[in-house]
Amino acid sequence: MKNRLEELRREKGIKQEELAAAMEVSRQTIGSLENGRYNPSLILAFKLAQYFGLSIEEIFIYQEENQ
Repeated sequence: MKNRLEELRREKGIKQEELAAAMEVSRQTIGSLENGRYNPSLILAFKLAQYFGLSIEEIFIYQEENQ
């Protein structure tokens, strides 16, 4: 799943550490999310959407994998 998390975070002028603290996760979790190595839990996705004032779909872009 792709996402706009890094772009949104930079637009807001905050560091990974600051976003991690606001989400109550580690900085490594934010880094992994931004790099596409980790998909968030539904709760974390909602928290991120609320934090940025966007819908989940505006942050996370779901693409089905070819099987």
